Amino acid sequence: MINKNLLLTYLYLLIYILLSSGVILYNKWVLSPKYFNFPLPITLTMIHMGFSGAVAFLLVRVFKVASPVKMTFEIYATCVIPISAFFASSLWFGNTAYLHISVAFIQMLKALMPVATFLMAVLCGTDKLRCDVFLNMVLVSVGVVISSYGEIHFNIIGTVYQVTGIFAEALRLVLTQVLLQKKGLTLNPITSLYYIAPCSFVFLFVPWYLLEKPEMEVSQIQFNFWIFFSNALCALALNFSIFLVIGRTGAVTIRVAGVLKDWILIALSTVIFPESTITGLNIVGYAIDEIVFSWTALCGVVMYNYIKVRDVRASQVPTDGLPERMSKDWKFEKKSSDIFVPNSNDDNNGGSNGGSGGFSSDSNVDEEAAPLIASSRLSHIGRTQVNSPAV
Repeated sequence: MINKNLLLTYLYLLIYILLSSGVILYNKWVLSPKYFNFPLPITLTMIHMGFSGAVAFLLVRVFKVASPVKMTFEIYATCVIPISAFFASSLWFGNTAYLHISVAFIQMLKALMPVATFLMAVLCGTDKLRCDVFLNMVLVSVGVVISSYGEIHFNIIGTVYQVTGIFAEALRLVLTQVLLQKKGLTLNPITSLYYIAPCSFVFLFVPWYLLEKPEMEVSQIQFNFWIFFSNALCALALNFSIFLVIGRTGAVTIRVAGVLKDWILIALSTVIFPESTITGLNIVGYAIDEIVFSWTALCGVVMYNYIKVRDVRASQVPTDGLPERMSKDWKFEKKSSDIFVPNSNDDNNGGSNGGSGGFSSDSNVDEEAAPLIASSRLSHIGRTQVNSPAV
C-alpha cells in the first residue's frame, strides 16, 4: 500500500509547484500591456499586502488560528520595520521587472539569488568569505551572464529592476536571520504576514502616491474585482503551501522541486506568452546554474548530516561499565569462535540516522518526512528557494 504520509507530501509539493508557477504567470498576465494591461506593479503589490494582512488579522485575532508573539515597540522598530521595508522593495522591483522582460529571463536572473544572499551575509558579518563558496558563486554568475548574452529581448531597465529586487530580498533574508533570531522570535507564515504585511503596505504607499497615483488619475485603468481577488488569493495560498512543504520535506526534496518548478515555469511561459522566446545560450547558462545549485545543496546537506551524526555519537555515553562491556565482548567472541564479524545492524542504524540529519536516534525515521526548519537546515544555496514569502 502507498504510504499516506508520503502521498500527502507529494501532494503538497505538487500544490507548491502549481501555485508558485501560477502566481508568477498570473502576475505577468495582469501587468503586461499586451494582455490584461494593468501596468501598475506597486498597486498590485499593495493589493496583495492589504489582502494578506487582512486575512492574517482575521486568523490571529478573530479565529485564533495562530497566537501573536510578544511584540514590543523596540522589536517592532528594530526588526519588523527594516525587514518590511526590504520586503516591500523586493516585491516592488520584482513585479516592475515583468513590464520589461520575459518570465523565462526573470527565472534565469533569479539564479543570482544565492550569490546575492552570500554577499549580503558576508557584508553583515553572518558568514565568512570562503574560497569554495566563492568559486560556486563565480560559476553561478558565469551561467547568468551566458543566459543574459543569449537573451533575444534583453532590456537593461527590466534587468536592473530584477537584480535590485534580488539584492533587496537577499538583504531581507539576512536581516531576518540576524534580527529575529537574536530576539528569539519564531514567526510562521500567518504571524509573519500579520506583522509584516501592514508595514509593507505603508512603505509601498509613498512610491505609489508619487509614481502611480498620478498615472491612475489621467489614464483609464480597468479594474476587475474578481481578477485581483483571485490573484491575491493565489499569492496568499502560495505562502501557506510553502509552510506545508517546509514542514514535511527535506532540503534535497525542496531543491529538486525547485529545479522542476523552474523548468516547468520557463516552458509554460514560452507557451502562454509567445513573445518570451528562449535560445540555446539561455538554456546552457541556466543549466550551469542549476547544476551548480543542485550539487552544492546536495553536498551541503550531506555534510550537515555527517557533522550532526558525528556530534551525536561523540556525545553518547555508554551506560555499561568497563567490566560489563568486557564481559559482553568476551562472550560475543566466544560465541563467534574468535572470528571477528562486523555488526551490520549497527552500521545500518548509523546510516539511517545520518539520513535523518540527527533529528532522531530511531533508524526508521525518514529524512524526507522529518520536520525541516529552513533557517537552520539549509545553506544559502538551498534556503532561498522557498524561504521567502511570495506575494
